Formats: sequence, structure tokens, C-alpha cells
Amino acid sequence: MAERKIFAGPKVRRIRNALSLTQTAMAEALEISPSYLNLIERNQRPLTVQLLLKLAAVYRVDLEELRGQTGGSLGQLKEVFADPLLSGELPGDQELVEVAEAAPNAASGMIKLYRAYSEQAARLSDLTALMAAEGHAPVAAGRLPLDEVRETLERRSAYFARIETAAEAFAATLSGGLDLAAGLKDWLRAERGIAVRVLPVHVMPDLRRRFDRHSMRLFISERLSQADRAHEIAIEAATLALLPAIDAELDDLSLSSAEARRIARFELARVAALALAMPYEAFLSAAKSTRYDIDILRARFGVSFGHAAARLAMLQRPGAAAIPFFLIEIDTAGHRLRRVGAQGFPQARFGGGCPKLNIHAAFLQPGQILAETVVMPDGASFLTIARTLEGPSVEFGERIRRTAILIGCDAAVGEGLVYGQATALDPVAVGPACRLCERRGCLSRAEPPVTRPLALDEMVAGLSAFDFQ
Repeated sequence: MAERKIFAGPKVRRIRNALSLTQTAMAEALEISPSYLNLIERNQRPLTVQLLLKLAAVYRVDLEELRGQTGGSLGQLKEVFADPLLSGELPGDQELVEVAEAAPNAASGMIKLYRAYSEQAARLSDLTALMAAEGHAPVAAGRLPLDEVRETLERRSAYFARIETAAEAFAATLSGGLDLAAGLKDWLRAERGIAVRVLPVHVMPDLRRRFDRHSMRLFISERLSQADRAHEIAIEAATLALLPAIDAELDDLSLSSAEARRIARFELARVAALALAMPYEAFLSAAKSTRYDIDILRARFGVSFGHAAARLAMLQRPGAAAIPFFLIEIDTAGHRLRRVGAQGFPQARFGGGCPKLNIHAAFLQPGQILAETVVMPDGASFLTIARTLEGPSVEFGERIRRTAILIGCDAAVGEGLVYGQATALDPVAVGPACRLCERRGCLSRAEPPVTRPLALDEMVAGLSAFDFQ
């Protein structure tokens, strides 16, 4: 029987590199030519029995290591690529054999990464089982319900036709004129027998709003501003009066779990509350006449700056649409709290993760409106308006909750806004996010781009914290 040929070039090369030997030095020790050793390392020549014995004698190499297959690493790689996530990536095992033989350290890294992924998936599965045992809805498809709701709402328009129509019809029946809170209180009392009461901090220290079904009273925290109190009352009223419209829109979202639907229902109730406070036709007319001056709009409708800005991002009724705005809100640590858009948040074109955006600078000037034009690497430009938002009032010694909001639109349509003078200034060069931005020499860069290798040169230091090729 003919002896099986042994091709172990990558293993021989690893032995040589580990000993810091040149091909000439190793070839001389093995009594072969450097060119022949080069062919062996490239798997173009097999290892002979004599050469195997020479390697074992000179470098104390384990012959079984050279003669054996790729062993455990190949089996583990097969296990990795048997996962349904990767099973369709390779037509056969030959590429795995080549990876295991030619790049065993990379193969080991892939195996470790897959093990970490499997461990996290197992933990999430255990968490899902624990939640189900305690009566909570399970996590769907390895994704938290809140993330699913956020992603769903970010992808679609912020205009909900059924809610808008129902809110306009309901708002027309309210008394109180421009005083929304008074009209809603009258409706709650007359139609549902619910009384609204503002509670002091020491009675309701941790809640903004609470409905007590036994006493039929709606409690509102005194921590809230008048605009926020009206908004909380509107959310409660919308949940009661506009539920059919909310549920119809909810069905269209096609969410995967009951928990995701519950979260989305809260979000849609907030949308309905904004529609009640700022009826579509009246608000659109006021927005156009004031050239979208958010401060004037919030004063006219008795709402907060954040509510007026969010309402602008919802005005996309067919045949009666406003400028298509999008909106982001973050906290002081940069955590994203919400992202919405009149036509879906422009993630691909705008991103919203650049530290140079004025939404971050707004924290340095609380209460001030910052307007500027930004330009993306692909040349797209946007008018952005940013301002901080104050949270509920705090007691002495508490730290106030402050967030920042950015509302933006294409710079081409932004010239007609009261903030349009910012388009005459030099635009600020931004990117979608550091990981996706290839602007060189950016002083604000926080991470290297994933699309370029790092340029590590001990003799050169660039302006950016991360230089890349």
C-alpha cells in the first residue's frame, strides 16, 4: 500500500517562524535547498520520511503533530459552520480544511467568537424561559421587544392616518377652547367619571401619572410642568377615547410578541396625545405661517419645545404635508432615546451618531437653540436645530434630568424656515458615525472606521485619535 503523502507546509512555516529562522537557515539545518523548503511551506511538495525524521531530530518536533489532520480545530470549525446562521456560506469543507491548516490562530479565534455567541444566546434563552415562568411574554427572535418597537417605528413614517383622523374628530368635541387640559378634564369627568388630581412629591415620589381604577381618579405629579401635565392627561384620554384607532395602527406594525405590542401601544398613545394637543390642520397652518418657528408654536399651543418639535415630524398627510422633518433625542451620556422621521428616520443618509452634531453642543448651552447646516461625506446636506429639554422638577440635592433634541431636514428645503439663515454659513463636515465615517484628521473621532485598516506608524501621529490607511 502506498504511503499517504503528508502536506504540512503551514505547520513547518509556523515552526520556523517560532524559532525566528530564515528559510535559508532552516534549509541548511535540514540539508535541503531553500527553494525546496519554500515549496514545502507552500504545500507544493510533501514531507518525506527522511525529512520528518530530520525535523524531529533537529527541532524536537512531534511527528504526530505533523502527520495528523487539522484535528480538533477542523471539527470545531465544522460545528461553527453547521449553525443555521452560517450553514449556507460554504459549498463544502475544503475551505475549512485550508483555514484550519493555513491559519490555525485565526481558526481558533473564530471558534472562540462562536462559543461566546453561543453562550450569550444560551443566556438569552434562559432569560426568556425565566420571564415566561414568571408570566411575562418571551423575548422574540433573540431581540428585546423594546428594540423591535424602536426599529419598527424608525423605519416607517411618523404619520398615523387613523390616529390623526380620530384625534381631530375627538378634539372638536372638547370644551375649554385652547386650554387642552381643561377640556380633557371635563371630558374625563363627564364621560368616564374620572377626576384629575395633582399630587405632591411626597405622596407620589416616583411616578408621573397613575390611574386608580377603584377611586376613578387620575393622579398627576406636581413635578411636571403645565405642558407636561396636559400631555399626561391627553395620553390617558387618548388611551380611552382613541383605542380603536390606536389598535388599528398597532396591527399594521406586525410586531412579533404581546410585550412588543404593549410597548408600541404606549408609544402610539403618546402620538395620539400630541395629535390632540396640536390638531393637524391648525398646527400645519400655524407652522407654515410662522416659518416653522418651534418656540412660537409651543407658546401658541401651550406645549413644550419637545412636543412641538415631535409634532412637526408627524405632519405628512397626503395632500397636506409639511416639510419632512426627522428627530433624535439623546441624554447627556449620548444614549439614543428616540429617533423618528416624517418619512422614516434617514439612517443611511444621516446616521445621527456623529459627535460633531450640534445636539451634543446643546448641553453646553442649556435652553439655547442651535441651528447649523451639516454636510455628509457623500455630499448630502441637512439643516439641524438642536436644544436641550428639561425633565421634571427636582427636590434640592437631586440631579436634574436633561436631554437634548435635534430636529432636521434636507438643507435644500430648510431655507424657507426661520432657521434658514444657518444655511448661508459654512456647513459642518460630519459623518453617519465614527465606525462608518472615513473623514481623515477628524478631531472628534472616537472610534476607527471599520472600512479601513489602522495606520500604525511609530514615526507619525495624526490629528485624529485613530489614524487609518
